[in-house]
Amino acid sequence: MDDACPLDHRRHPERYRIGRGEQGVMNVEPYKSELLPHWRFKTPELARASAAKLEEMFFAYKAAGDFVGMDMARKYLQMGYTRSRRYAKRPSGRKYDAQGALLPIGEEDPIKAASARIFHAAWRRVREDREYLSMKEQHRERYERG
Repeated sequence: MDDACPLDHRRHPERYRIGRGEQGVMNVEPYKSELLPHWRFKTPELARASAAKLEEMFFAYKAAGDFVGMDMARKYLQMGYTRSRRYAKRPSGRKYDAQGALLPIGEEDPIKAASARIFHAAWRRVREDREYLSMKEQHRERYERG
C-alpha cells in the first residue's frame, strides 16, 4: 500500500489496535470518515442526534460483524462524553495554558453537562454490549496478544 494513502482498517482489521480510551479516533480509516461527520456536542439537541446516530452506526457495524467499526463508534461516543465534560468545566475547552499549567475549573456549563450525560448513557450501553465485549476479547486474542 502507498505510504501516502491511509491504511484501510476495514480491509486490514489485523492492523487495528484497540488502545486505551479514545486512542486512534482520528487516524483509523475508513471509520473516521464515516463517524466524524456525525459527532456533535455543542447543545443537548445536537448531542442527542449525534449520540443516536453513532449508536445506530455501532449496531450496524455489529450486524456486519465489524468489530473495528464497533470499537471506533464506541470511541466517538466516549469522546463526545469527555469533550462535553471538558467544555462543561472550562469554557475554552482547553485543559492547560500555554506554559502547560492546568487551567482552573470554572462554573459548570449546564448545556455542555447535559450533552455529556447524553453521550455517557450511549457510551455505557455500547461498551457493555455482550457481543461487543466478546468480539473485543477475540480481537485481542487474534491480533494483539500474538
